[in-house]
Amino acid sequence: MTSPPALTGPFAGLLLADNGASVLRIDRSTTSPNPAPTTDLLTRHKSSIAVDLKAPAGIAFIKSLLPHADVVIDPFRPGVLEKLGLGPDVLLEINPRIILGRMTGFRRDGRYKDMAGHDINYIAVSGALSLLGGTNEKPMPPANILGDFAGGGATLYQGILLALLERGKSGKGQVVEANMVDGSAYLATFPRMLQKTPMWDRPRGENMLDGGSPWYDTYVTRDGKFMAVGALEPQFFRELIKGLGLAGKGIEESRADRKTWPELKETFTRIFKSKTRTEWEQIFDGTDACCTPILDFQELQQDSNREGDQRPAVTLRGSPSLALTPGSASRDPSTGQGAGVKGESYLGTTLYPGQGGEETLNDWLGWKRGRDFDLENGGLVKIPSSKL
Repeated sequence: MTSPPALTGPFAGLLLADNGASVLRIDRSTTSPNPAPTTDLLTRHKSSIAVDLKAPAGIAFIKSLLPHADVVIDPFRPGVLEKLGLGPDVLLEINPRIILGRMTGFRRDGRYKDMAGHDINYIAVSGALSLLGGTNEKPMPPANILGDFAGGGATLYQGILLALLERGKSGKGQVVEANMVDGSAYLATFPRMLQKTPMWDRPRGENMLDGGSPWYDTYVTRDGKFMAVGALEPQFFRELIKGLGLAGKGIEESRADRKTWPELKETFTRIFKSKTRTEWEQIFDGTDACCTPILDFQELQQDSNREGDQRPAVTLRGSPSLALTPGSASRDPSTGQGAGVKGESYLGTTLYPGQGGEETLNDWLGWKRGRDFDLENGGLVKIPSSKL
């Protein structure tokens, strides 16, 4: 079960749903006969029930579900779940095997714990944002990928899986706490360590992996598109120089001298602008130059020759995740199993409160409206005579 206010909880739920979990989202009750969908687009393979969490009957209904649930995801600010009477002690008393996944932005015990924030704030205080951006430029946030999704939802998902593994041994559930500050800081483990070495001990934008090196950077092509270069090793650099028409000029031997970097970067910039991206692809495709086009999602979606079909993040050969793009029943496990989803992951689908939830309750537990539960003031409640 999940609640939808932020992106991190829904994304953790999406990761579970894409891997076969039955995910039931809990929405606010509504008396509208045609409730509007929420802004959450991370809804594939999920369903919803509407419950009035401010009413005792609504809380009682949630408690009746807990013995049958494996995981509860709580993305609320600290203390909200406790005020509802659904804190960790209550949940674990009702179901000692339950996993409660809790997500906050800032640390629960840090100096910012009582403040509101968003992805950019969390990665700012984690140190990760300080790494991103060019020389003499302000730090540049990578949309909200690093905090909300990588350091947030994906990290919470990882913790839930670890707790499920532990439950397989001990038979006991537990509380999993994640926050986006620690999650994004953990992702920056390697750069943090490299700052103590010559590879990353200079200001932002002047190091090997942050745009300082000419052979680890991006370049504009004649048609205003971009190429990405990552020719770190000497043998790959030789292939890059060859493709750029610079072989035999001694660049391979002098590249370790940082004093040559500004001029070399100007040379690369000029040469890349002399051809279109397609022309550069024709030169570098199939080589070890580590030089590739920078593709946007629109062209990935429109060009079937590109690798734009989203696949599960990992492949389990024996029990593959659910497919995101259409395919035959005999598809390779790396593409997932099943028929795929509408929009092939390029289109998010909304979910209105209560959509599909009653079917899920029937699939889970055989519960039916009118016999086991009913609708009261726009939210599901127990029927007193039922055995829920």
